[in-house]
Amino acid sequence: MESFIYTASPGRVIFGAGTLSKLPEELEREGRQATLILSTSFQAAEAERVRDLIGSRAVGVFTEAAMHTPADITERALAVAQNLKADSIVSVGGGSTIGLGKAISIRTGLLHICIPTTYAGSEMTPILGETVNGRKTTRRDPKILPAIVIYDVNLTTTLPQGLSATSGVNAIAHAVEALYAPDTNPIIKLLAKEGVRALAASLLVIVKDGSDLDARSKALYGAWLCGLCLGSTAMSLHHKLCHTVGGSFDLPHAETHTILLPHTIAYNSPAVPGAMRDLAEVLPESGGDAIEGLNRLLNQLGVERALKTFGMKEEDVEKAAAIAMENRYYNPREVDQEKLRELIRRAWAGEPAKTDL
Repeated sequence: MESFIYTASPGRVIFGAGTLSKLPEELEREGRQATLILSTSFQAAEAERVRDLIGSRAVGVFTEAAMHTPADITERALAVAQNLKADSIVSVGGGSTIGLGKAISIRTGLLHICIPTTYAGSEMTPILGETVNGRKTTRRDPKILPAIVIYDVNLTTTLPQGLSATSGVNAIAHAVEALYAPDTNPIIKLLAKEGVRALAASLLVIVKDGSDLDARSKALYGAWLCGLCLGSTAMSLHHKLCHTVGGSFDLPHAETHTILLPHTIAYNSPAVPGAMRDLAEVLPESGGDAIEGLNRLLNQLGVERALKTFGMKEEDVEKAAAIAMENRYYNPREVDQEKLRELIRRAWAGEPAKTDL
């Protein structure tokens, strides 16, 4: 076996059904008396539910969290936290809300408790992506990692089936890139394969029956594992491209990951045959071909396959390729701008992923 380094991520995880009820005692255990609750405007009701649950420990609710963590919204939330003299923050929602919580926490040192309602996995990572003037940048710092995560399966049952599918594929993307990361190791590979296996199987059930609690539980478990992979290894072309395309053209995060994933993995596949074998092994009906397995899974989930559906213009393809080439980053295969442009064009048009680039 090859030598490797594995650093376990610190943090406390509470997983199950009805575990939201544990929040008051977690705040009590941490000695927190003034909590600011964060959400998007769409999940204001969930934020109010959390406020009712913790009672006098809640000092306010901020419901302006948005995709890609815009800097101006972070500044507004910071001002609210400071004015209310908050000693902790609770983010309830998906990656947008958790990202805002991270942005506040890293700037203030406030205790951050996450209550995920999607499968994005951001709660398991020391990574923060922020957008300033239309450009999204990412940084990594152990202090960004939330202190406590409460996974309550019951909170995911109302996640629309279509969004469940794209959120779950977003999580799968974390695990796939971890399989060939430069700092991967046997532990991460086990987590990645188990995460993909759990999500792929459960999502196929959820798109047919969103109330299936066993499938919801398995999907949330898989998302947790995939999030650990994202937080433990360096990501490559796929995540770089998703941040470039999503942040620069204001495209929805999970949908962008879903559309690009088979294309980016197909591009890298010649350089990572071992990872492709591992992926094919855990994808249902792959027939031993990871790219075919991904294409088949997305088709069975009924997700959108074209970036143009979400407002990206054909003339943006060239610009996206140029932005993605600006900063160097690890990738197992050399990134060629012309080939990258064609990859983005295929994703823009909604064409099936192919390994001919």
